[in-house]
Amino acid sequence: MISIVIPVKDGGLELVRCLEAIAGQQVEEEVEVVVVDSGSSDGSAERARSLGARVHEILPEEFSHGGSRNLGAAAARGDVVVFTSQDAYAADERWLSALVAPLRERDDIAGVYGRQLPHEDAIPSEQYFLDFLYGPEPRTQRITDPERLSFEATLFSNVNSAVPRAVLERYPLAADVVMSEDQEWSRRVLLAGLEIVYEPRAAVRHSHAYTVVGAFRRFFDSGVSADRAYVSDAQSSRGALRQAGIRYAVGEIVWLWRTGRRRWLPYAAVYELAKFAGLQLGLRHKRIPLSVKRRMSGLRAHWDDEPA
Repeated sequence: MISIVIPVKDGGLELVRCLEAIAGQQVEEEVEVVVVDSGSSDGSAERARSLGARVHEILPEEFSHGGSRNLGAAAARGDVVVFTSQDAYAADERWLSALVAPLRERDDIAGVYGRQLPHEDAIPSEQYFLDFLYGPEPRTQRITDPERLSFEATLFSNVNSAVPRAVLERYPLAADVVMSEDQEWSRRVLLAGLEIVYEPRAAVRHSHAYTVVGAFRRFFDSGVSADRAYVSDAQSSRGALRQAGIRYAVGEIVWLWRTGRRRWLPYAAVYELAKFAGLQLGLRHKRIPLSVKRRMSGLRAHWDDEPA
């Protein structure tokens, strides 16, 4: 059996589209959907039940990206747990079968993650971001040098992933990271000698429409999480991440120019600067006063238990 776990908060019509796409999958296995609802006020829990999902309700303050997914996985009955998001939906009816296929073919894989395609109305910066991270070629990720971990080496996303239940029981998601619980988990299982597979045939539609301020907050939280997930205390590791960010921004500018999206260049420059600043400040969050961190973060409740 395949269990699909979805954290939900006021999912609205996006949740309906997600669940309907799941119902339309062509897969030769029994499938269940487990929704973990953290205090929706728009009827999402009831709507999910009406569409066949089992719903576990928690208080808003009990939510964490890792902890809520662990709760859903613990309630799941399948031997494979698929994670997705309320604002993602399968790109075609073969998404689920393609996502779990590597786990049915091999028993030495820690997890599989699939491609994320931007929505048709996504801004160019978001299109470039997703194309950069989630390309058309499959790959297997393993750690050959534990001293040289990188973002690319540990890339994994619970927007579109599948993990054997037995692996999750041995390596649960971290409940105490603000976000990027998937990256932190990936780092641990890879360092344990396991492998992760990227399967681009398993594609979902998923992209964000962040404002510049929203992008800053998102990447501040990413930086906080990265401080634990895949960046060591070594200055060289932080420097390598900074250089990678600069190369990425330059690549986006070149892409915008070559693809005729030149009017987006000023916006992209500001947008990427906000992301870069947020990430760098997040990496240095231990030096920032708690009151300031709350204002910078997009997930302020995470800091409620942080000592001042």
